[in-house]
Amino acid sequence: MLGLDVCEFGGQVLELLWLTMCYRGILADKKDLYIEEEEDDRNLGYTAPVQKSLEEIQALDKDDESLVKYKQTLLGKATLLADASVQNVQVTRLTLLCDEAPRPLTMDLTEVSDQKDKKTISIKEGVTFRLKIDFKVNREIVSGLRYHHKMFRKGIIVDKQTYMAGSFGPKEEEQEFITPVDEAANGVMNRGHYQVKSCLKDDDKNVHLSWEWSLEINKDWIE
Repeated sequence: MLGLDVCEFGGQVLELLWLTMCYRGILADKKDLYIEEEEDDRNLGYTAPVQKSLEEIQALDKDDESLVKYKQTLLGKATLLADASVQNVQVTRLTLLCDEAPRPLTMDLTEVSDQKDKKTISIKEGVTFRLKIDFKVNREIVSGLRYHHKMFRKGIIVDKQTYMAGSFGPKEEEQEFITPVDEAANGVMNRGHYQVKSCLKDDDKNVHLSWEWSLEINKDWIE
């Protein structure tokens, strides 16, 4: 009986050690700005502005040259989209940017309703990368756009980040947000399958898109 208890205890210790190493491997040294979802505004010293419609903003301070130039930079020559059935913010793609990747690593986000077929991106261990999110703003300015993600391994959260993208006005063309540089986990203990839950939301807590995908970390690139 004692021998069995010792074996069980040893197994628990090994499992705890594995989880600790996994957690440390995933959390790279992030010197760029990132924020936790629950404390994003406090950490940034950020206060959400009073929301105004696009027409109200365009009508403000027409004699203020600097403000007019700022509004032109933010809004461009956008025209309002009359179709209210179309989402104001349409998220179209997620791309993993990595100079070492043998091919583009892009995920189409225009049809993510079927979560049974989760998309997977496979990368080589230890590489540095950034995430690029493409989206389109159709009618009104979206204020304080944020990208959140949680990464799980065997049901345990090993990484959680929130990045502030900023505020964006409506434009005919797609716009993009790129996260700071991150580093994939390295070592045999950290290879394998990770589940990622992502979402894009704004100051008003509107969730413009929420989706799940998988990240596979391998010893080498998969051709």
